[in-house]
Order: sequence, then structure tokens, then C-alpha cells
Amino acid sequence: MKKTLAVLGAVVITGFLATGCAGPEKKLGRGLSNTYEIVRLGEMRRTVEQNSLFEPENRYASSLVKGFNRSLARTGIGIYEIVTFPIPSYEPVATRHFKPNPVYPDSYKPRLVEDATFATDTAIGFSGGDIAPWFPGSRFHIFEN
Repeated sequence: MKKTLAVLGAVVITGFLATGCAGPEKKLGRGLSNTYEIVRLGEMRRTVEQNSLFEPENRYASSLVKGFNRSLARTGIGIYEIVTFPIPSYEPVATRHFKPNPVYPDSYKPRLVEDATFATDTAIGFSGGDIAPWFPGSRFHIFEN
């Protein structure tokens, strides 16, 4: 009996350790990224860009309002995912209206931050990446080809 309980306990512990926590971890990370949308305003920049290209009659006023609404909605989705991250289901919510991960305008693709962590050769000082990605509209890169 003691041997059976020990084996059963080992199987249960192995099962808990083998399953991991990829689902909650992904949901929490996605929630944090989406919650930061209110500061980043990527949805607003993308909406203004897309509307100015495809709907020129509705350029700025309606684009700003629509983009701000989308930014608030994405922030709300992020808060929901942070609060419910330990609870299954771990799939993204509202994917009919929003992409699961934060969006950027098509004219800007984020790159690695210029930092010693990501630098290819810090010994002689040559590396590349964004200089100031936290400034809206920063497009300056070192060694851009």
C-alpha cells in the first residue's frame, strides 16, 4: 500500500511538472502587451494610417476617434486577460475584431533595441538596432541597409 501511494504520488508530481505553464504564461504576456496599448497607441496610429490611405474622405477626425476607441478596447482586452490568466481557456479573445498581439502601422516595423544585450560586437562598438523606440515616430536605426 505504501509503495502504491509513493508511485502514485511520483506520477502526480511528474504530471504537474511535465505539463508546464505555457498557457497561462502566454495569456499573461499577451494581456500585459495589450494593456500597454493605451501608452503605445499603435492601434490609433495604424487606424489613422489605414484610413488616410483607403478612405481619404474620413482622414483625421474620424480616424482619431476610431483609433482611440480601438486602443481602449485593446487595453480592456489586456486587463481581462491579466485578471483571468490562471483560468482556462488560454486562447485569445475577440479575434474577430482584433489581432491577438499588438499591431503597428505598416510604415513601421519594430526592431531590437540598441543595447549591449542584443549587440553583435560590443567589443569594438559596432552593432545595430533602434536608438529611441520609446519616442513615438522614432525611425532612426544604426546601420540600416
